[in-house]
Amino acid sequence: MPHFPAAPWSTMLRVATLFGGVVLAAAGIGAVMAIPRGTRVPFAETFGVFVAFVPPAIAISAVLFVVLGYEVDRHELRVRRLLWWTSVPLTGLVRVATDPALLKGSVRVFGNGGLLSFTGRFRSREIGPYRAFVTDWSRAVVLFVPGRAIVVSPADPAAFVRAVSARFPGVAVSS
Repeated sequence: MPHFPAAPWSTMLRVATLFGGVVLAAAGIGAVMAIPRGTRVPFAETFGVFVAFVPPAIAISAVLFVVLGYEVDRHELRVRRLLWWTSVPLTGLVRVATDPALLKGSVRVFGNGGLLSFTGRFRSREIGPYRAFVTDWSRAVVLFVPGRAIVVSPADPAAFVRAVSARFPGVAVSS
């Protein structure tokens, strides 16, 4: 099964990651500074410590869910994460598209909007609901499965589309 590395980070992802990192660091430092010490209020210090751990937990989660690459076989798309693979069934794949304009105006429904990757559930007027595993929207490849879509961003979209076409004969390819 050929491996396709994820596209290099886009400028938008770099800026979002930098901004998100600064916000998380500031929130973490602010939470530590605000921890009440020696108060008579029950659990105030414990709650403060818990709140101070939230920003680092978010950063660690983002690191664990970073998108590193992709593999495709006859049954599924496998997305390489830092410590594991995420499998997405491709049963009934009907079309593959490389037109990033399909994703214009997308709205994040649930997921990560730019801290090390764009991942989660999104919605677009053009394609409806989709699941994204993206590092560069300009290299997006959309896999259409009945009732849903999956968006990835391999470093070489053309090679990825050729590999998908080879594994799913008869699938429509559009750009």
